[in-house]
Amino acid sequence: MSPHWFFRMARWARNPPSPQKVKFVLIIVGICFAIAAVEHFIGWPDALKVDRRDFRFRP
Repeated sequence: MSPHWFFRMARWARNPPSPQKVKFVLIIVGICFAIAAVEHFIGWPDALKVDRRDFRFRP
């Protein structure tokens, strides 16, 4: 771990983020987990899937 992260942790310990910012980040993380759960347990609609093609370079 680089010293940059220790300085960032020290700054956050001295000046913690506001409760609104913490709530916002937790909501974003929750949305990401919800999307991952839908994809894992239910599946993803075919319209939103990327077409798999063979893109190998052949000189």
